[in-house]
Amino acid sequence: MTIHIDNKTYTVKAGKNLLEACLAQGLDLPYFCWHPAMGSVGACRQCAVKVYKDETDTKGRLVMSCMEKVTDGLYLSIDDKIAKAFREQVIEWLMTNHPHDCPVCDEGGACHLQDMTVMTGHDYRRYKYKKRTYTNQYLGPLINHEMNRCIQCYRCVRYYRDYAGGGDLNVFAAHNHIYFGREKDGVLQSPFSGNLSEVCPTGVFTDKTLKEHYTRKWDLTMAPSVCHHCSVGCNTIAAERYGELRCVLNRYNGDVNGYFLCDRGRFGYEFVNSENRIKQALIRNRTNEAAKEDEVMAHLQQFISTGKLIGVGSPRASMESNFALMQLVGKENFYQGVSEDEAYVNRLVVEMLSSGCVHSASLKDIEQADAVVVIGEDIWNTAPMLALAVRQAVVKTAAAEASKSVQAPVWLDSAIKEFAQDEKGFLATLTITTSPLDDLATHSWHAAPDELARLAFAIAAYLQPGKIDNTDINEELLSRAKTIADVLKKAKNPVVVTGTSCYNDNVIKSAFDIAVALNTSERKTAFSCVMRDCNSMGLAMMEAPSFNVANEAVKKNGHAAAVILENDLYRNVTFGVANDFFNACDHIVVLDSLHNTTTQKAHVLLPAATFADGDGTLVNNEGRAQRFFQVIPNAGSQVQESWRWLRKMQSLKSHAVNNHAAFPDELLHELETALPQFKGVTEVSPQHDFTIHGERIPREPHRYSGRTAMLANKNVSEPKPFSDEDSPLSFTMEGYRGVPPPMMTPFFWSPGWNSVQSVNKYQDEPGGALRGDDSGVQLFKDKQADNGLFFNDVPGSFVIAKDRWLLLPKYDTLGSGELSSYSLALQALSPDPFICVSPGGLHVLGVQEGDPLQITDAGIVYDVLPVKVDKDLCDGVVLISAGLRGSIGMNWGSRVKLEIRN
Repeated sequence: MTIHIDNKTYTVKAGKNLLEACLAQGLDLPYFCWHPAMGSVGACRQCAVKVYKDETDTKGRLVMSCMEKVTDGLYLSIDDKIAKAFREQVIEWLMTNHPHDCPVCDEGGACHLQDMTVMTGHDYRRYKYKKRTYTNQYLGPLINHEMNRCIQCYRCVRYYRDYAGGGDLNVFAAHNHIYFGREKDGVLQSPFSGNLSEVCPTGVFTDKTLKEHYTRKWDLTMAPSVCHHCSVGCNTIAAERYGELRCVLNRYNGDVNGYFLCDRGRFGYEFVNSENRIKQALIRNRTNEAAKEDEVMAHLQQFISTGKLIGVGSPRASMESNFALMQLVGKENFYQGVSEDEAYVNRLVVEMLSSGCVHSASLKDIEQADAVVVIGEDIWNTAPMLALAVRQAVVKTAAAEASKSVQAPVWLDSAIKEFAQDEKGFLATLTITTSPLDDLATHSWHAAPDELARLAFAIAAYLQPGKIDNTDINEELLSRAKTIADVLKKAKNPVVVTGTSCYNDNVIKSAFDIAVALNTSERKTAFSCVMRDCNSMGLAMMEAPSFNVANEAVKKNGHAAAVILENDLYRNVTFGVANDFFNACDHIVVLDSLHNTTTQKAHVLLPAATFADGDGTLVNNEGRAQRFFQVIPNAGSQVQESWRWLRKMQSLKSHAVNNHAAFPDELLHELETALPQFKGVTEVSPQHDFTIHGERIPREPHRYSGRTAMLANKNVSEPKPFSDEDSPLSFTMEGYRGVPPPMMTPFFWSPGWNSVQSVNKYQDEPGGALRGDDSGVQLFKDKQADNGLFFNDVPGSFVIAKDRWLLLPKYDTLGSGELSSYSLALQALSPDPFICVSPGGLHVLGVQEGDPLQITDAGIVYDVLPVKVDKDLCDGVVLISAGLRGSIGMNWGSRVKLEIRN
């Protein structure tokens, strides 16, 4: 489609609005209320342009470009004098009550309002009268509120309520007294509230954790990173100053997290700065435990060069570190640091996705689905951004239908919502207990895992008759199954979502069967399975035995030295299994970044880098390999990537010059060669010596200041920048100034665009992929529709056993995180541990809510916890808080006893 802008001809996509079309061509046009993820409402009137009937029209008419559809042959002008004057007047109106407090505003220098003010030419304040003022609210430990800076763009409530589904933030009053906030002071309830700090174009909503140690954003050293707090793998920007991580920002990836992050991902970074960090190597049982690196190596050589080594990997350590450990100990002595039950279901997921029978769903795939079934997984708490994507699928399906009915573009937000009203797309939530997604669900049902699996197998049987024997399934389940199956048959882009937190293989098998049954050459079905940790998929793809096998091997053979990689075993396996293992080992070497129960068992403790002070690669639940890069220079520190420690230990074992990889990309080449299932992983980022026109990519924006003054209290001479040989990034502000490859983008900035809105300068089009395609390498390849892998082992009905309760984990969106639990802001929002039973369970136990209960499992007595009642939980199932700080591993999926304790 061709349009003409200021007498120049451009080719644009059909269906877009004029604002999108102009921005896609790299033209500067100011706006406030419009957002690519939320559409147009025309509230701010800032994006005015003049549109003409044809090339002969000299008068034209003013229109709001975000509300005007692109038509072929359209003539418009951005530079028209009347349009420019109108835009300048509009921003002057918007600024009449603004406090003009840029020097003290947290958003100063990275403010969309500042950018648009300069862009429109409004540079003098004529308003001389008393300004309207507001009382700010306390919104919790994550978000700061400064209502006086508001320009009434409505973005905050549109995002919080319409996009994210929050109900406790709204707009109050009218006219010139509009107030955006809560009905009264209180903590924002949405786990996506942190996005307000980036959605708001001014300084009304800002990051309160950054405010605690505030730094202007142009003075932050930044690097591209990947979130470590769940298996989704959202792209982030890690930002550093004075050797501390100051904040985490969203890094746009059109296939994964888009413009947003969950609050655990945004605010869970403070463990990097924790007092609990391990920064010094220790050799225990000697007078001075602290040791220099050469002392550590000399001590390790005593048993590494001659003894038998056992390697315990980690689902939160990078691929480089896990593979380096495998090389050190040998493939036959490398084990996953997870329980047998978890390892089994993880292997099952890898088998399913490796088969290529169904497409492994990205968040973008899920957002575009027209029917979603969630089976057995509480994705709101285990993978919040995936839950947000499911919400978008439901809302967008209704919007698309409304758009067809009224023949209006789907981006015309208010009109489409008005027409759609309470309509929504199809969502079935078949889970253990209720979640906020149930409010959107067309069909919701809660039951024990085996019952959920029976229902899902029945759905698959309706979709593909003759493959599954459903004669043992009762009429109630068959009726539910038929209702859901009938809708799925009509879907064009269905998605099936499940997860491993039920520790039940039948749940995952039945969900996969539905996806396979739906998948045809005409209909592409997507399948998504949530896993527990950020690299659970990568570790599972290495095909190593579980920790239980390692424990048996050590107890049988004895005299082993164990090398444990970034893994608190007491969280991942039961207390007794971990103790047995440690008691059977002669030497214990632990590499980790935080002190925990496992590090207390170490004879040698080595300080491992976090995502902020090291490089590495993770594989998310989709099978997408992604790279994170160091942002904190650690010159002179013992802290280093685990794979680097392991490489040094390898040289001790071989008694030879270490000819192995010295850089992360070289290590990935070795991984790809040794384990063919990782073919393509080397493409995750350019090689370490990559440059553009001979220049490296700067981690610091060109406005970076105070280079000499930063350390003036120590030395007035400017220190030499830290030299990073592991990546194409440099720790300076000098280097390539263009648009780098997407996976190497440390920050978004463009002339005149200092705020996060500058991302549009890096995209093919607003809301589209980054130029050069989004980052990440998909390791699972789709094949032609092939139903070769199919399961038909329908489990029996769930049986309520006397005095025995099915034990399952209860996760919390913000509290459940081994690393994020060290963030003070999230600690304040984290619940205390509890035990959850059904109303019938309360009656059977003879207890009331709040009474103390104790779980006994295989002779092990666990802590006493208060009981809570869950009216949606079925009888015979007990949930216990999992993943909270101080949590320990339990036999999830087993039957346990509950006892009253006074």
